[in-house]
Amino acid sequence: MVKKPTGNSAGVEQLKSDLKAKAPGRFYVLYGEEDYLRRYYLEQLKKQLLDDLTADFNFHRLNTENFSAQLLADCMEALPMMAEHSLILAEDVDIFGSSDAEHLCGLLSDIPDYCCLVLTYGEFKPDKRKKKLWDTIEKNAVLAEFRYQSESDLRAWIRRHFEHEKKSIAPELCGYLLQQCGLSMTRLDAEISKICAYSGADTIVRADIDAVVEPTLDAVVFQLTDALALRRFDQALELLHKLLKMQNDAIPLVAAIGAQMRRLNAAKILLDEGKSAEELAQLCGMPSFAATKTMGQARRFSEQFCQKAVLLCCETDYQLKTSYSEEERLVELLILQLAEEARHD
Repeated sequence: MVKKPTGNSAGVEQLKSDLKAKAPGRFYVLYGEEDYLRRYYLEQLKKQLLDDLTADFNFHRLNTENFSAQLLADCMEALPMMAEHSLILAEDVDIFGSSDAEHLCGLLSDIPDYCCLVLTYGEFKPDKRKKKLWDTIEKNAVLAEFRYQSESDLRAWIRRHFEHEKKSIAPELCGYLLQQCGLSMTRLDAEISKICAYSGADTIVRADIDAVVEPTLDAVVFQLTDALALRRFDQALELLHKLLKMQNDAIPLVAAIGAQMRRLNAAKILLDEGKSAEELAQLCGMPSFAATKTMGQARRFSEQFCQKAVLLCCETDYQLKTSYSEEERLVELLILQLAEEARHD
């Protein structure tokens, strides 16, 4: 088998090239956090390799419950019926946990011309200690990692989706929708459908988004930080109760608040050094719209507040994990302490 480019963008580009040429290869590993794109390209492979009449015979689906080297061998040996190709899909299988690694190495290095094997994972963690198996996969498979897309790509994608529904949306509202939903295209796709179903107008306005979009946990934490920055403490408590309804477990909720306070502290340090939001985005691994907003929030706080806020979140996290105090009371106390610090900032 001819070795193909592997890893990250090289694998994705190879997959796209194969599909464009209508010449799918024999072995792909599709993985990564952006499940929307993983599903999309898997469907494109299905369309090129299978047809409606013979798909039941030529599509073999394996999973964690039925996967074995022998079953994989049986699927590979099954000649396609009234078609040129067969497709074997193995979803989230622990291929490195197989007790028959030697057999698997032989199979993966000699996939028949008529067969396409696709392994899919949300998170792909190859056990490189099993060197022979990993080398076989790395040599023979196209490793296509689907990461969350860049903000600019997502803005363009959002506009295209609304245009497909015969609606328009302003660029700043694309950014607002990203702020509310995060970077997942799966979530964005669902929320865009809800917005289009709700709005009867040709142009989407912010009220349409606010009416039907359920913001992410991080988006509400941003709103809470905004309320503290503007000294709107009653609103901060209202947002806390909203957060408590969204996230019943207090520990990840405090973790989300603490993460934003750490980003806020980093933004304050960068501001004092004359740095930009772009540098904050790179430092904290956050989208540029979130970095810009965090920089704006940091301008409203002192260095002392930012440092104290991080410390209070750490103390609350410790109390949640080591005491028997009521969790909701501890989180409410954290917000009251943050409000008090902001009031005297």
